[in-house]
Amino acid sequence: MKSINIHSMYEQVKDWILEVGKEIRESVHKPHTINLKKDYKDLVTEVDEETEKYFIQKIKSAYPDHKVLGEEGFGDTLTSLDGWVWIIDPIDGTMNFVHQKRNFAISIGIYKDGVGMIGFIYNVMEDVLYYAIKGEGAFKNDEKLPMHTETTLEDSILGINSFWGIPNRRVEEEGIQNLIRRVRGTRSYGSAALEFAFVAEGIIDGYFTMRLSPWDIAAGVIIVNEVGGVTTNVEGGPLNMLETNTILTCNRSIHNEIITKYVQVK
Repeated sequence: MKSINIHSMYEQVKDWILEVGKEIRESVHKPHTINLKKDYKDLVTEVDEETEKYFIQKIKSAYPDHKVLGEEGFGDTLTSLDGWVWIIDPIDGTMNFVHQKRNFAISIGIYKDGVGMIGFIYNVMEDVLYYAIKGEGAFKNDEKLPMHTETTLEDSILGINSFWGIPNRRVEEEGIQNLIRRVRGTRSYGSAALEFAFVAEGIIDGYFTMRLSPWDIAAGVIIVNEVGGVTTNVEGGPLNMLETNTILTCNRSIHNEIITKYVQVK
């Protein structure tokens, strides 16, 4: 396996993301082929598929011994994170892409032996790139994001889908209702990648949800880590980047209180 220059890799992937992002912006209002995956809420378009194929072709050409885990299934079948693994969501927030033509992102997390090395989240329609290289901080375009400072729940805005506050089969809704009452406010953007980016930026203080796939979170975990945030499952345990996870990513100062007082998994 050849030696990797992490900064050269970052520059290369950045160019790929900006190139395909420009093409998506220019075509976003054209008619698209929309298909269903699991149910009527789980959408996929030809843009999702073509974008994933684009990245896989680029990756395999530049790094033929690297593995790719992609949402649309055009990558490799993985049983471990050994070696270099790229975890890709070509369009995170496909429902937003279809209905709103905004609030969707390209998300790429690059891991080496299970450790997040580079994360990219590209807000396509706003032309804003969040990124991080392990140990070097997180950035919004070329501006370094500040480290998180201590906060309280009363001063916090959380990303929470309203679904978790009504009767459901995954989490006790009463605890989530109490959490919603406690915090300053809640938001829901419809793109997990953007929720992670906003946590890193500090414009929301946390994001909670009960079921996300590795490609939804792979880049965001890296970026949030670099500003001193924390990401675990909702019971405070480690994530499995090859399986679905419950997720709490947030300012470290409110993490334990949310888990111990408000989240009770059924």
